[in-house]
Amino acid sequence: AYSSRTLHLQQSARNMAAARRHKRVAASQPGFLRLKPDLDHSASRIGHKKRVNKNKKKNWNKYSDIQDVEEFLEDVRLQERATGGLLSDKSDDGLFFVDVGEQKKKGKGLKPLRIDLILQPDSQVPPPKDILAYQQPNARKLRLMAQKAEKLAAMGVLPRRERLLQRRRIPGSEKPVANNDPARAFYDLWRPDRPDTADPYYLEQTKRRLVKRPEKLNVKPSLLPAVEVAAPGASYNPDFTSHQALLLEAHETEVAKLKAEEKLARQLAVRKEDLATEESVFREQVEGLIEEEEEKLEAEEDDEGTAVGPTAQTEKKTEKQRKREKADRVKELQKKAERKAIDSRQQLFQLRTISAELRRREQQTSVRRTRRKDQQEREKVQPRRLGKLRFQAPDLDVQLSDELSGSLRTLKPEGSILKDRFKSLQKRNLIEPRERAKFKRKFKVKYVEKREFREIQ
Repeated sequence: AYSSRTLHLQQSARNMAAARRHKRVAASQPGFLRLKPDLDHSASRIGHKKRVNKNKKKNWNKYSDIQDVEEFLEDVRLQERATGGLLSDKSDDGLFFVDVGEQKKKGKGLKPLRIDLILQPDSQVPPPKDILAYQQPNARKLRLMAQKAEKLAAMGVLPRRERLLQRRRIPGSEKPVANNDPARAFYDLWRPDRPDTADPYYLEQTKRRLVKRPEKLNVKPSLLPAVEVAAPGASYNPDFTSHQALLLEAHETEVAKLKAEEKLARQLAVRKEDLATEESVFREQVEGLIEEEEEKLEAEEDDEGTAVGPTAQTEKKTEKQRKREKADRVKELQKKAERKAIDSRQQLFQLRTISAELRRREQQTSVRRTRRKDQQEREKVQPRRLGKLRFQAPDLDVQLSDELSGSLRTLKPEGSILKDRFKSLQKRNLIEPRERAKFKRKFKVKYVEKREFREIQ
């Protein structure tokens, strides 16, 4: 019987033989020549080897010995870095040479020694590109800005900074005149209308010169007066004609409101056709009781409406039919082109008609332009739609004939000055029409009787 130590030695020997066999197979590949000596690390792994099942995929990488393959690939990479390829592919002249020292050839300088060339880096593999050396913050934004500036410069448009610098320059003088120059123009320091010789931009920034007011702010949004004078019939002691005219205007306003309310009521009213009748009620009650008869009738109608015979199928066109259709299309296009050429020649004899048509169109354009201007003038005295609400004209403050007092002492005040000013701002397009905010109590009111009040009771 063998001892356990003998078995371990035999197992280690078999492992070493297998490793050497793998290395021989790797080294026997064409074009391979080792630079480093073989390192056999299998001797250091003498011991009991765990038995595993390599048929399973999870044990391939965990228990597979690929050290020989890694050494082979590392040797290949070393040859590529040092010599630019495999040594077996190079010629003898590339591997062996006679170093004769420094020689000076005709027309060339001294050639360095081989020992000096060895110290220089001769790797044939290019170094990795340093991406960070080429990156720049906001590179895409700067590139787009540069492209836009080049495009504007080609069109003759200067950038904003250049335009501001040109505006700040004093017109008529490229170089400012010094204060101690005797040729400088003299002016009275204390005169009221002394000129401003400073930079206009400096004067605007220091508030010595006001910023130019936009022209739009000088245009009034409405031509209506701020305070409208009331009608003569609204006086405390008006004449009969003026008072009747004001009453008629108030009457027409109320009639228009009543018509709008009646129209809305008619639109919201229930139509007679939509009302339930005895017949419709009876149909709803017997719904679902006579389904069988209805199904039979529908089945009979379907039988009568079904088509007899096989369904028509589209036939495939022949080559002759396709050629005929293509020839027809070509003829149609030729006819259209000829007709277009004839129409263009015919227009030469219609110059008088065309000129008359142009004059008519110009006249229509001028009429539309005049109408548009008139419409704009009418809109200047009307309230515009500035918000989600429309302007609602206030009610007329009018007194009936029996309510006239005839004296300021007995006059009953009506209306509100605050509401009148608020409506005037809305009518003149200064503020948008608004509604009074609805107050909603957050908490309910709780009534509590104090102790002193309960004691009194």
